[in-house]
Amino acid sequence: MNLDFINFSFLDVLDIFLVAVLLYYIYKLLKGTVAINIFIGIALIFLIWKITQALKMEMLTGILGYLLSGGVIALIIVFQQEIRKFLLMIGSTNFSSKRNFLKQLKFLQSEITTETDIDTLLRAYKKLATTKTGALIVIERTNSLDFLINSGDAMNALLNEAIIESIFYKNSPLHDGATIIRDNYIVATRVILPVSTNTKIPAHFGLRHRAAMGISEKTDAICLLVSEETGDISYIKDGGFELFENMEELAEKLQKDLEQ
Repeated sequence: MNLDFINFSFLDVLDIFLVAVLLYYIYKLLKGTVAINIFIGIALIFLIWKITQALKMEMLTGILGYLLSGGVIALIIVFQQEIRKFLLMIGSTNFSSKRNFLKQLKFLQSEITTETDIDTLLRAYKKLATTKTGALIVIERTNSLDFLINSGDAMNALLNEAIIESIFYKNSPLHDGATIIRDNYIVATRVILPVSTNTKIPAHFGLRHRAAMGISEKTDAICLLVSEETGDISYIKDGGFELFENMEELAEKLQKDLEQ
């Protein structure tokens, strides 16, 4: 009995690993969006095509082959935002940082803890919400936000309540725009963010909300903001609002997302 088909070379293992990494990133980008259903449909068609090839069903193989090859342009149009985000994820990753490099391989690790002081951040936000002081903080995850820092004022300050409150104080020259946090440091203020063009955003949401949704659509960053009109705290990720009941639940959600 010929068992040659079960012999794997190093290149076979590497091929499988790279495909697994690619599929992981695609799933990460599409998770929770309508596009995930389209991706699953395409994957099923591709699987059926490979099966028909193996079974030498020439007519069906030809039809599915033409369908897959001719639909490349359509797929680029459908997945325009996701492709942009995927390329940005690859191109903007800061591999010079050991921590960020490990984040890219986090699915191979049992546990990674965030260095961001969540308690300090949320205590400051609670005070800002009480005084209805508008604020927008962007927390960097695996995608480097260096391309945004140049649009604002660079800073290298350890995260603490007093600095956050002083940045967003209404008469402060730093309160306009967004503030970026990397690990446990405030690295930039007065940052200009790309504004979301999503037409489904309710009209009562202002520019601060649209900016938070815009950067979370294009990167995997997390945004925390305080509404100047209502004092409500919003948590935005992947271009959408993450709901929470109280500050304790928000802290748990933020901790979980920063460890992913």
